[in-house]
Amino acid sequence: MSTYKIHPIVMGTKIFDKGMMTYQYDYGVPYTIPIYCWYLEGGGRKILVDTGEMRPIQSEERERNIGGPIYTFEEGLAKWGLKPEDIDLVIHTHLHADHCENDYKCVNAVFYIHEKELETIHNVHPLDYRYVEDYIYEIAENGQIRPVSGDCEIVPGISVVHTPAHTPGGLTVLIDTEKGKAAITGFCVIRENFEPPPAIRAMEMEVIPPGTSINTYEAYDIVLRVKGMADIILPLHEPEFTSVDTIG
Repeated sequence: MSTYKIHPIVMGTKIFDKGMMTYQYDYGVPYTIPIYCWYLEGGGRKILVDTGEMRPIQSEERERNIGGPIYTFEEGLAKWGLKPEDIDLVIHTHLHADHCENDYKCVNAVFYIHEKELETIHNVHPLDYRYVEDYIYEIAENGQIRPVSGDCEIVPGISVVHTPAHTPGGLTVLIDTEKGKAAITGFCVIRENFEPPPAIRAMEMEVIPPGTSINTYEAYDIVLRVKGMADIILPLHEPEFTSVDTIG
């Protein structure tokens, strides 16, 4: 059985209302989210989940807000002795720009992306301006993309589950670690989405859907389902991991 260590690396941030993460809750509350690239160490391959922002804003204020350092792609990989050309495999949770801006640098990697994300990025609805097809142009031209059509194993110890809560082709990544199964969510949320405060629980809501979703009722059910899938839940933009080197 292959097990992995998960290394969260902050490669960007966004500042907006907290309600962008927590549907119908905390609108108007300023909130800074980290944008992660996750390095999965183990199994004889160099594997990333998402690649982050190309030109992250690196400021003391933003680092203070999230509680940890912000890296460029090259700096973040160097922390673990890697260069972009060393990466063998990238799994994309989805193709919003902040999750794939460094794809073109991974010239030797294959990219696993849900087919619905590939359809969407080339035919974007006006409401979802977060897709920018330029960021996957090189990897598409070079034949590096391996489309995923459903739940499947990527390599031993790592599998993906189709979770279209935030985007049509969202993929939650399930990873075997020494401390149990971890899930990097395929949708943009924080810890509170999985562990709502008492005021939300009092409304008989077990979870909070993503602040932006393609179908809010279905997104609620997907978040609840993912909550039961793993021993370790890693919400895609949760700040608590910014000062953590290794999970699992």
